[in-house]
Amino acid sequence: MEWDELPITRWTTWCDRKVHLISRALAWGCAVVASWPSTALASSFADDPIHVQIQRVFLGIVISLIVVYLVRHYVFTLNRLFGRQRHPYLDVGAAPWPAVTVIVPAHDEEIVLPRILEALLRVDYPEDRLRVLVIDDRSTDRTPDLLDVYANKHPDRIVAFHRREGPAGKAAALRDAMELVTTDIVLVFDADYLPGRGLVKQLVSPFFDPEVGAVMGRVVPLNAGRNLLTRLLDLERAGGYQVDQQARMNLDLVPQYGGTVGGIRVSALNAVGGWNEKSLAEDTDATFRLLLGGWKTVYQNRSECYEEVPETWKQRIGQVVRWARGHNQAMLRYFVPLLRNQRMPWRTKLDGALLLGVYALSPLLVLAWATALSLWHLGINEGGTLIVLAVACYLALGNFATFFEVAAATHLDRTPQRARLLPFLAFGFLVTALEVTRGAFVQLAAASPHRRGFWHKTERRREP
Repeated sequence: MEWDELPITRWTTWCDRKVHLISRALAWGCAVVASWPSTALASSFADDPIHVQIQRVFLGIVISLIVVYLVRHYVFTLNRLFGRQRHPYLDVGAAPWPAVTVIVPAHDEEIVLPRILEALLRVDYPEDRLRVLVIDDRSTDRTPDLLDVYANKHPDRIVAFHRREGPAGKAAALRDAMELVTTDIVLVFDADYLPGRGLVKQLVSPFFDPEVGAVMGRVVPLNAGRNLLTRLLDLERAGGYQVDQQARMNLDLVPQYGGTVGGIRVSALNAVGGWNEKSLAEDTDATFRLLLGGWKTVYQNRSECYEEVPETWKQRIGQVVRWARGHNQAMLRYFVPLLRNQRMPWRTKLDGALLLGVYALSPLLVLAWATALSLWHLGINEGGTLIVLAVACYLALGNFATFFEVAAATHLDRTPQRARLLPFLAFGFLVTALEVTRGAFVQLAAASPHRRGFWHKTERRREP
């Protein structure tokens, strides 16, 4: 029997066709839904004052954007459940492994640094081809002393870089550390991460493809059972990686490189200008500069690395606001160049533009709510403006994975009991939307090209 005649292949082809048809039907249906409130908002448009007309147009735009993101999440979820899955580099187990440098940026990381160094010393990779470069950037705790102990004990495998001058921040520290890098492949792990024994090989294998400029693995919380917040963040990570990132990989769109458990080809990074020390999100910045430079980013869903997620709402809010500020900075910098790129397929441009805009959606939602309420109190509510906006916001609530993505992720992870916490995600997404909106307005008010960077880090709670 020929391969094309195998039942599993026929089943996969049938599923791909169904996903395509369902996706087109969803897009058509949602376009109708999006046009209905826009039409309703336009009723008696010419008779309204100019400020009311502007508010109506704004509401129509926001509702249409929400529907676009809704379609995007549906397509990703259906593809992940029924579409063809791409893991092109998963089975590379034996190869002439290249020399690799693992960079671990550390700022006051005495609690977690020994754990990651011990884990990296045990990874399954040729010892003479792997070097660990730890950046001690202005640490005020015992991080420098602990680092020196490991560097002296393993001089051929661990290199200590004590950084005491230059601009502050992770991006600036990475840029300075590149002077000590002699390999073309660099992996970057945050100090609180714990890599498995096979992770380095899994992240290096895609670089045998000369078109690959960056690689990203899956992030899994190791303290998910600590409290309700950590469980919700575990669900959020599952939806974002298990469904969102893998679907973008399947559809050949724009997987995002993350600077916590990923790899970079140094020659590709240098070709697009190196690390941008002025960026608040050096990983998102690198993702889009590599994309515009013609390099591919690969997502490895089975390459898992374990992190410590925030355990208090204060830490969580600070983390997500930092992400939003850096992401919005990248959006302002690369949105127009992305759309003007002539070599890129239109669907890649669309996915890249929607990826850039995920953190900008929250301020738009909050402004749309305020606008709808103002029209309501003015007695201008033809078409059920407020109700339409409320339903649309519920269907596409949040800037990360929506409810159906998270539910699909729990199914794929074979842990369906986690789906019982889905109702609590509404509260988490509401807090995120409000705090991201506040952070966006603060960022606009304090915008200055002369502001100095500084280290943004989450407090560690793991026992030494």
